[in-house]
Amino acid sequence: MKVWKLTALAAMVAGLSACGGEDGNDGAQGPAGPQGPQGEQGEQGEQAPSNEDNSMSISILHMNDHHSHLEAESFGFDVSELGLETGAEGGAIAEVDVTYGGFPMMVSLFNSLEMQSDNVLKLHSGDAITGTLYYSLFKGRADADMMNQICFDAFALGNHEFDDGDTGLANFLDSLNSSACVTPTLAANVNPAEGSAIAEGYIEPYTIVEREGQKIGIIGIDIAGKTKNSSSPDDGTTFSDETTTAQQYIDELTGMGVNKIILMTHYQYANDLELAAALNGVDVIVGGDSHTLLGDETFSQLGFNTQGEYPTVVTDAGGNTVCVVQAWEYAHLMGKLDVDFDTDGNVTACAGQPYMPISTTFEYEYNEEETRTLTGADVTRVTTALTKEDEIVAIRPDATTQAILDVYDEDVDVLKQTVIGTNAEDLCLERIPGQGRSTICDSSATYENGSDISNVVAKAFLTVTPTADIAIQNGGGVRVDLAAGDVTIADAFTLLPFSNTLVILDMTGQQIIDVLEDALANFLDNDGSSGSYPYASGLRYDIDASQPEGSRVSNVEVNSQVAGTWAAINPTGIYRVVTNDFIASGRDGYTTFSVPFDAGNYEDTYTEYAQGFINYVEALTEDGQQVQKLPIEEYSTQLFIDADGCNHSTGAGCVPR
Repeated sequence: MKVWKLTALAAMVAGLSACGGEDGNDGAQGPAGPQGPQGEQGEQGEQAPSNEDNSMSISILHMNDHHSHLEAESFGFDVSELGLETGAEGGAIAEVDVTYGGFPMMVSLFNSLEMQSDNVLKLHSGDAITGTLYYSLFKGRADADMMNQICFDAFALGNHEFDDGDTGLANFLDSLNSSACVTPTLAANVNPAEGSAIAEGYIEPYTIVEREGQKIGIIGIDIAGKTKNSSSPDDGTTFSDETTTAQQYIDELTGMGVNKIILMTHYQYANDLELAAALNGVDVIVGGDSHTLLGDETFSQLGFNTQGEYPTVVTDAGGNTVCVVQAWEYAHLMGKLDVDFDTDGNVTACAGQPYMPISTTFEYEYNEEETRTLTGADVTRVTTALTKEDEIVAIRPDATTQAILDVYDEDVDVLKQTVIGTNAEDLCLERIPGQGRSTICDSSATYENGSDISNVVAKAFLTVTPTADIAIQNGGGVRVDLAAGDVTIADAFTLLPFSNTLVILDMTGQQIIDVLEDALANFLDNDGSSGSYPYASGLRYDIDASQPEGSRVSNVEVNSQVAGTWAAINPTGIYRVVTNDFIASGRDGYTTFSVPFDAGNYEDTYTEYAQGFINYVEALTEDGQQVQKLPIEEYSTQLFIDADGCNHSTGAGCVPR
């Protein structure tokens, strides 16, 4: 099945205002599960006589993990071979900045593709909130206003929807459903505690929509362990097994005569593939959580890392086709999946691709002090080079959505304008060394010792807490790279967006070693988030992830306040550890932290962790210093051997890449 090619001209014409297009949703029907009678009904039941053609096609427009990234961002595009007429002060222009994504352009893109398709479903697979100042200031109201301009047919909960507890989630969902657009919120495996703010009327396990006289079931699944351990749901709110729950509701729907079934999962791409193979009766999985970019070389040629085909076509436990998709992150792009079903609800074909909306305003560096905008024929040259592939779409921002965002920007800009210091060089983001989380650095930059910025953040916490000996910070609590240049308050809250405070615990050396082992076991053994990878200041160690649980950390050394010399940690000695209250309570797998914390043996500084970083940068500025990379001897990970036995420092045991 061929996906429509959206040309730049068609996209610009389509870039008008308005939310939503056709009235209606279409979805996917799956073959009946092991208990489902739908197959018999399709052949001989009264609702679907054998001589009736119930085949159909649907188009799914989807996104996930926008994390309060509401405005457009930019990437560099090499124009050295385009023969531009315009030049920079020193010669030819080598690169222009391309503005892409963001809700104003995404709304235009959704509207345009919706008008070109029949039986459209618009889906969001979770983690709408937390990650930028838009959430810090507005607690989901800005996100809801943006989402309502698209008017999704269903929204599946992600783990970060619980970052401010069940009450915070309820407030966000109130905003999401405060307009004429009513979006069902799906979470089949979320079981709210008695008395929870979301206990009544906020979430449903599934929704059923009807198109062309046929029913389509859509089930929501949230990642269980990660949400419980790495977010802040209320005590008593529980999360059921993803696979068991999915099959339960597939069977329930097929028993009701629904044979086209979509799972909206916030469960990670690799898990989705395993989930599909374990189930009977699912047709489509529209996923999230792993921020996975699927697609072809179009994106890799622009410098983005694709991790699989769009769609990824696999089979379920019964050998039936399942189409799996995900749409990257941060409102950078929209996925469009076209699915054909036969009369029995089996998938006969699926095809599609992600679409990245771009602006046709291109900036370039004229000299070190001045940035200019391309004009005339050069704009056409660059636009043509970018949109020669279907995936890149030149489009105008939706005017209504932009106007709404502008109102929020007035408050956000006040913080953005407050400069607190200067960063001397790009500080790369990483979780596990070499994982490739950075958007401004190649993975080779973090291959040996991991994240630059996470080590600096840990140093900041230790510096502003002079009574502590060491600092420990989970990698997932640090969210973005820190580019060279001015550092603002906005940068600090984007870098550290959660409402965590710094706390101090007295711990033995052995407990500290156990904490590090806990953090590694969380994602290596317990299906937790890789965000639990530990970073520290005043503490350094070697990690061998190929070893069994409890034997991965070695050569642990301490240098209190990084003010003296490094010495082996004393297992029976007492050290003061500053960390954030989230992992101090045992979240993200940091179980040993919870022993003193639950007993009340800790000191809360009542300093928000973002504020701690602000204080650190301001203190550097007052001393005439800049933020910069730490000396390599201060990096917490001194040696890293990955789970496959590859030594990232020496190359020993590594498979040639």
